Parts: sequence; structure tokens; C-alpha cells
Amino acid sequence: MADEHHRPVLLDEACELLSPAHGQCTLDCTVGGGGHAEKILALSQPDGKLIGLDRDPAALEIAAKRLAKFGDRVKLVHACFVDAADVLAENGIEQVHNVILDLGLSSIQLDAPRGFSFRQEDAPLDMRADPTCGKTAAELLARVREDELADILYNLADERKSRRIARVICSERRKAPIETAGQLAAIVLRAMAGPWRRIHPATRTFMALRMWVNRELPNLEETLTNVKDIVAPGGRVVVISFHSKEDRIAKTVFRSQAREGVWQILTKRPLTAGAEETGRNPRSRSAKLRAVERKGVM
Repeated sequence: MADEHHRPVLLDEACELLSPAHGQCTLDCTVGGGGHAEKILALSQPDGKLIGLDRDPAALEIAAKRLAKFGDRVKLVHACFVDAADVLAENGIEQVHNVILDLGLSSIQLDAPRGFSFRQEDAPLDMRADPTCGKTAAELLARVREDELADILYNLADERKSRRIARVICSERRKAPIETAGQLAAIVLRAMAGPWRRIHPATRTFMALRMWVNRELPNLEETLTNVKDIVAPGGRVVVISFHSKEDRIAKTVFRSQAREGVWQILTKRPLTAGAEETGRNPRSRSAKLRAVERKGVM
């Protein structure tokens, strides 16, 4: 069941760089369906431990089934990675040996009826990675100013027709609430009026709103800025991103802190998936992996 929902991207490359070993503790900040965690725990036998975080309770359920065979070597926590330090402190852990962040939407979320995709026409326009808290996309879209919405679409997704789309969305919401993914997709299609080929006109709008609803970029920047404080000397951090802005944050933060003597950069250029993996898993085509090692005396 878990394999059907979750195909870990750049699995071998990530685990080779992390080099998990017995006696070590790894923090998986986005455990998802447990694909990376499963291999990390297998490689760190017999006593390596893993703390797995995820904002999505549905993902944690799938990961729990997949990782049950490792018993008390794994602990799963419902939390956002921005709260990683607090989670570790609550569990009596000051530092971990390795950290992995596999960013972007998982197939678990895409399959859930939360309006992440314009293909889910009848799904409520929710878009929350954690459906237990925060405002939905529909709630936020109902009150955001037109100029602010245009900036969100442009800044987060490079949508060149952001002002036109924002204007049409704000006009339509005055007639009736925008409550489903299908409604929003139809509105964007009308705003974009014209022929389109490979990429659906609503793709960038949906991506921008999802990133906005979940504060993805601010959370990532804060997490990577502070992760140095929870990684032991000699420990490593691997970040797998699927969006140019995510990759830029990782590159900028790591390079800045490397100049300060915090990190040794292990990937001068990001690693990408090979032809075999992209053929097997098209989602991996946009993946970029960056890795660093914590400097200092162990």
C-alpha cells in the first residue's frame, strides 16, 4: 500500500550522502510515506534511530505502517519542520547526526481531496498540508486584496499574467464564493483566454496559492537558517527541492553559513535524477539535491 502512494526521489543519492550508521539519530523533517526513512533505518541497524516529522496526519499513518517493523527505533511526530528544535527538545535530544528534507507535494497529498490539483474538480479548495489547523485557500482567497494576490502569484510562481488573473478572481468572488478546485481552475482559464499547449494555465496559480497557504518558503528559510544548531559536528543535511525558489534558499543559506565556517558544502552543484529514475518516476525530473556537512570537533 505504501509503495503505491510514495516513491522516494533520489533515494540512493540521499542515503549515500547521509551515510547513516548504527548508534546515530536521523531527523526526517518530511517523512511522508516513509520511503527515505525506511532505507535510513535499514542502513543504521541495529540501533540507529529516526525522528520523523510531517504536517499531514494521513502521511504519518502511512509512514507508521511502513516503518512498524523498526519498532521503537522510530518515532513519528505530527509537526512542521520549522518546529524541529522544539520537537527534539521535547524528546530529550539536543542534536542529531543527520537531517533530511524532501520538499514539495507528495503523491499522498495529491491523492487527498483537498484541492491541491486543478484535476480535483469537486474537491474543496483547502490546500493545507496540515488539515487540522490554519485557514484554507478558499478562506484566504475570499479576503485577500487584489494587488496582494497579484504579488503572490508573481513572486511565488512567476506567473506573468498575475494581475489579470487576480482581477478576474476578485471579480468572480463578488458574484459567488470560490469553494472548489474546479471553480478556481475555470476562473483562471477564463482569465488566461487563449490557446495553451503543454502546461495547464492554472498550474502556476495553484502552486502559488499552495505555497502561500502553507508558508512554504518562509518556513524553509527559517528551518535551514537554524538547522546548524541541532546538527552534531560531522553530521550532514540533505535537502531535496522541486522548485527553483526552494533550491535558491538552500543554496543561499548554505553558502552564506559555509563562509562563516559552519558547513562544508558536499554538492557544489545540485544532484539531479538520472534517466532511469525519471522514466520510472516523472516527478523526479525537477528534483535537486544539495548536501552539507557540519564543521566542528566531535
